[in-house]
Amino acid sequence: MDNISIQTTQNVDIEYELASIGDRILATLLDYVFFFAYALVIVLFAMALGSVLEDNIWLIIIMFLPVLLYDLLCEMFFQGKSFGKMIMKIKVVKLDGTQAGFGAYLLRWLLRIIDTRLFSGGIALIAILANGKGQRIGDMAAGTTVIKMKQKVTISDTILNKVKSSYTIVFEDVSKLSDADIAIIKEVMQVALRTGNQQAIERLAKKTKETMGITTNLPHSQFLATVVQDYSQYNFDR
Repeated sequence: MDNISIQTTQNVDIEYELASIGDRILATLLDYVFFFAYALVIVLFAMALGSVLEDNIWLIIIMFLPVLLYDLLCEMFFQGKSFGKMIMKIKVVKLDGTQAGFGAYLLRWLLRIIDTRLFSGGIALIAILANGKGQRIGDMAAGTTVIKMKQKVTISDTILNKVKSSYTIVFEDVSKLSDADIAIIKEVMQVALRTGNQQAIERLAKKTKETMGITTNLPHSQFLATVVQDYSQYNFDR
């Protein structure tokens, strides 16, 4: 499987496995199952109401809007995942490491007509194969790609994260970090420890020290683990 390196907002590169074309096709087919199930419910509902809907065509239009806007709404509310993508454990991410927003999801949705509706998805297939970053045309325009989601692993699965009541904060300057910083530290640590990417851990530790304005001789992994514990205790004390 192809991998792609994505730089976090702390300038640390971490590698993700690109979703395969098969994964994306299966996710789309699963989404069609949800389409048809929803459409069937609407048809049965319309048959039950009968003449009531004949005089209120706009109600039918409103009821079918979720099908038209399905991909856009799912990716917006489920952070880059449709129901099919959830099942296949893949998701949409930005290549620059930032969180994809409405603009990116809208571009992907608008260009889906060209990518997947014309020539039965042939354009999307050619674009993905030629691009090398797992991007169809919509992804290229939005600066996104689709990656495999790793099995969810909490930081406590790799580093002791629970803070005892007697725990004393080691680095008081942990207050200079934000929730977003800690979230990135956790994510990078999870991926780096799983893949053995010590360089990513080293770069992250260096960036974190710069942000906090401190120096320490602790090993990089131990330092980052301590920062996570300190931040947990710092938030508990506030």
